[in-house]
Amino acid sequence: MTAPASPRIDQHPDILALRAHSEETTARPAGQAAEALALLCGVYLAASPWIVGFNVVTTLAINNLITGIAFACLVGVGGVGTAYERTHSMSWAAIGLAVWTIIAPWVVYGHAVVAAFATRAQVSNVVVGVVACLTALALAAMGTVRGTGTTGGATRRRTRSAR
Repeated sequence: MTAPASPRIDQHPDILALRAHSEETTARPAGQAAEALALLCGVYLAASPWIVGFNVVTTLAINNLITGIAFACLVGVGGVGTAYERTHSMSWAAIGLAVWTIIAPWVVYGHAVVAAFATRAQVSNVVVGVVACLTALALAAMGTVRGTGTTGGATRRRTRSAR
């Protein structure tokens, strides 16, 4: 068998630069903090019916459990942090889940629940939804913004200043 005529795609300079940028991004304290906060949002969302006390609203409790697990999987466990160069776009799906979290109390159960449970569920979902949305936006932005490290931006600046 003969060797391929062209180099392997995983050795392409652009792929290597993208991986270096991804490792640099996730190694920064801000990136780690955003991932940790997003993971905590997912875990809290999954457990919130039992923490806040609206687990008697079965449909919303199951909705929060499934949405929280999905959010945690997208942004934390096996998601953004493990292979950032290929999966930071999943942060956009996490934004959709965060928006769903905000509107879910009104969509899922409507007016059929006792007001005390409704208020707790609404406040809990809105607060965790807003925080989850902000952290998912931060994670998505980290995938599109180049830092001042050794990849991308610094190389371009040195080239321009040398002219």
